[in-house]
Amino acid sequence: MVILIKVLQVLIALSALIIIHEFGHFLFARIFGVRVEKFYLFMDAGGFRLFSTKHNKLIRKYFPRLANADTDFGIGWLPLGGYCKISGMVDESLDTAQLKGEPRQDEFRSKPAWQRLLIMSGGVLFNFIFAIILYISILATWGEAYISNRDTQIYVNELSYDMGFRNGDRILGIDGVYEENFGMLQAELARSNAEKVSVLRDGDTLDIYIDRSRISEILGTPGMFDVAVPFVIDSVSADSPNSGTGLLRGDHIVAIDGEAVEWLQDGRRVLAEHSNEAVDVLLLRPCGSAEQPADSICLTLQVDSLGRLGVFTRPIGFQTRDYGILEAIPAGFKLTFSTIGGYLKDLKLVATPSTGAYKSVGSFISIGQVFPSSWNWYAFINILALLSIMLGVMNLIPIPGLDGGHIMFTIYEMITGRKPSDRFLIVAQIIGMVLLFGLMFLAFGNDISRLIR
Repeated sequence: MVILIKVLQVLIALSALIIIHEFGHFLFARIFGVRVEKFYLFMDAGGFRLFSTKHNKLIRKYFPRLANADTDFGIGWLPLGGYCKISGMVDESLDTAQLKGEPRQDEFRSKPAWQRLLIMSGGVLFNFIFAIILYISILATWGEAYISNRDTQIYVNELSYDMGFRNGDRILGIDGVYEENFGMLQAELARSNAEKVSVLRDGDTLDIYIDRSRISEILGTPGMFDVAVPFVIDSVSADSPNSGTGLLRGDHIVAIDGEAVEWLQDGRRVLAEHSNEAVDVLLLRPCGSAEQPADSICLTLQVDSLGRLGVFTRPIGFQTRDYGILEAIPAGFKLTFSTIGGYLKDLKLVATPSTGAYKSVGSFISIGQVFPSSWNWYAFINILALLSIMLGVMNLIPIPGLDGGHIMFTIYEMITGRKPSDRFLIVAQIIGMVLLFGLMFLAFGNDISRLIR
């Protein structure tokens, strides 16, 4: 059932993004009077299709105008994207027969460069507009929530400890830039290719210098910075084995079975070693005034079979904000452009072999793993917005075969006044397709490797 839900989410998301992207090309083509021969979701490789308005008997019978329209709307059998076949344009179909005759008025090649530029940019533009609309909807409906970095201390793993970070550090800046969202610290450390991180430790500010050769380790080691949570009791669960033992709100557990526990994470490790046992716990109980020292109290508590005391600790510093629709609009634009900027930094890492970021490139298998195991509208729309941005940015890469390649050649023509020949465009398209297939094999290879591991 979990796999079915994930597959369903991937199909819906990819279908929506492909239709939005291709509709951008289609709309601008029709605005400028260019004929669109095909508008297909998925690829009809080998001429095989699941649906076609020009070949479906029911469509021809009940919707003859649609069946006889210039454009064949259809669904291919191969779920690897989709396309608009624009008349008079050298595209991935490599259909050169249409280029042999004289240019017709309704063909792409007969239009001025600025119109062709808008037609080729339409897909990317619609992807970004779609992301903006989704982010505005998210902010207006659910608001914004994140863990603030302002007063939050870190709990380190083996890698961050080895790099010089310590439990309880508070990160002040990465190369002098403050990051408010605690959850983005590790990503920004990798994205910015940082030289140093400033931290507050025991009241002093110090700089930790980053060895840039370890960027690949940062990318491949999740959880460098966990939130360091003091083991301070907020409440005791009603069904806790320690209900009625005298635990009070504000009690700070500092030792379990004689072992010091500075943070909740330390306590979890110790308690896991004493499941189904009684342990002696040393705690500090605050007095009535801040000037008085806390009382030291020793209690014997029961650990359950899962290594828990059955208590809730004080919540960490979540920041939440609700948006009205008018507030959500500029915030949605801002979130979209900041996400685009972050993804551009990610692509720069992928293009730098020494970082090892290319190993994270994945296919729709990886996309499926990102979606939640049960249907969640907030998560689905959030992921859809991110994927829309990723699709838009990827298509801007100046590789023949992508929109960015066509845009690059058109801008070259507008600057120099010389239009690349059809032969040149065909050769460039073939080279671009080879590069794209190579990227596809890399993505599938990475996914298969991860599944095997």
